[in-house]
Amino acid sequence: MAGIPQVSLSSCEKPMPVIGLGTSSYPPADIETAKTAILEAIKAGYRHFDTAFAYGSEKHLGEAIAEALRLGLIKSRDELFITTKLWCSFAQRDQIVPACKMSLENLKLDYVDLYLIHWPVRLSEMIQKTPVVKEIIHPLDVKGVWEGMEECKNLGLTKAIGVSNFSCKMLEEVLSVAKIPPAINQVEMNPVWQQKHLREFCKTKGIHITAYSPLGANNTKWGDNRIIENDVLADIAKAREKTTAQVALRWVYEQGVSLVTKSYNKERMKENLQIFDWSLTGEELDKITKLPQRKGVTLASILGPHDLVLQLDAEL
Repeated sequence: MAGIPQVSLSSCEKPMPVIGLGTSSYPPADIETAKTAILEAIKAGYRHFDTAFAYGSEKHLGEAIAEALRLGLIKSRDELFITTKLWCSFAQRDQIVPACKMSLENLKLDYVDLYLIHWPVRLSEMIQKTPVVKEIIHPLDVKGVWEGMEECKNLGLTKAIGVSNFSCKMLEEVLSVAKIPPAINQVEMNPVWQQKHLREFCKTKGIHITAYSPLGANNTKWGDNRIIENDVLADIAKAREKTTAQVALRWVYEQGVSLVTKSYNKERMKENLQIFDWSLTGEELDKITKLPQRKGVTLASILGPHDLVLQLDAEL
């Protein structure tokens, strides 16, 4: 396992590696680039891979897994922890099991380890581009959608179920109707968006947090260099003979959460795993705690500044 710690999730018998490789890229990677990168990641020691219907990377990941098995890089699919997500256009009670099965077909797998609701909103049409018109944006039927998610788990299509981009308020709604509580809430989290209140809430409810954009999603349409070029983090990195990215990732890990980091660069993929045999000092942690806070990813930046969307962003 290349020394990657694992975390136990509620209602899931399989532990999850605390660091995963994200497969969302902008502009989207071609299939050979993505496949090669995922195989390199497996060689480097990654066993947790994060995808989504909306990323268009499920088929790339599926082909890479099949190739890894052929090459003997892994002996069984069970060695991997695979996360995918329900897209907003399928967020209706009767569409959730078919949507999960469609993702499994893309991945060429019998099951995923974790299935998440991607965003707390429903779209009444399939979309090819964003932003979208407000007429197709609807509130999530939390009860119906969560029943569909629970059915996916009960059918064995996924080992665990959870959510992504959910506020404390939205999580309360899920918990009020859930027979199986969400195992995970995957949200943006990094040294300049620390999510302290949400983390404390999730801890009291037994919901594990996975951080996406732990490095600020640099070189993407929605991210920037606010982590990679942060002076405080850079100074700590220099003093510790680490990279700024390693300092940021180590900080996230020390908050008791797991993380998904995206790099298809072979050397950076390896560097991002080298965060487990050292720790930040109390003084360094204090400096990071005091960093100015700013959210990077908003639903409005994706779907447009519509009333419901802005309301959801304000809650997060």
